[in-house]
Amino acid sequence: MEDRRKEIKGILIEELDSLRQRIIENHIRAGQRASGRTIKSLHVVVDDNHGFLFGRQAFGVLETGRRPGKVPKGFYKIIRQWMMDKGIQVEKPKSFAYLVARKIAREGTELYRTGKHEDIYSKDIELTIQNIMNRVFGIFSKDVQHINLNNNANSNI
Repeated sequence: MEDRRKEIKGILIEELDSLRQRIIENHIRAGQRASGRTIKSLHVVVDDNHGFLFGRQAFGVLETGRRPGKVPKGFYKIIRQWMMDKGIQVEKPKSFAYLVARKIAREGTELYRTGKHEDIYSKDIELTIQNIMNRVFGIFSKDVQHINLNNNANSNI
């Protein structure tokens, strides 16, 4: 039983680490990387009964963009930092950051406004779940075969 638990825990670690790496690659490929905080926020935690892949709260907008609405206080400062991280240079950076922040608050990000969808994590999560189910089922299918073989051996008596 303990060996089986270790094997399942190993599967969770492998699959979630692989998912983490694919998400990072998709994020970079989509040109979304700026400061690296989103990538740094991704971490895997596996205990005896569960596996988790954690990321920062704003992770959900990577695929569909940010819709219009209330923004955090000092949002223009976040935009300003994003500009610096991306190497965007303009004549009046503070004013530009303020205008971009206001536009996002009013209209959402470009990704949201265009209705596009970036495949950053959804498809890979589905694939990972399927991989975990198949691999874990494979462990238990050995037990089912063993039970079946024992049952057949007893039926000849």
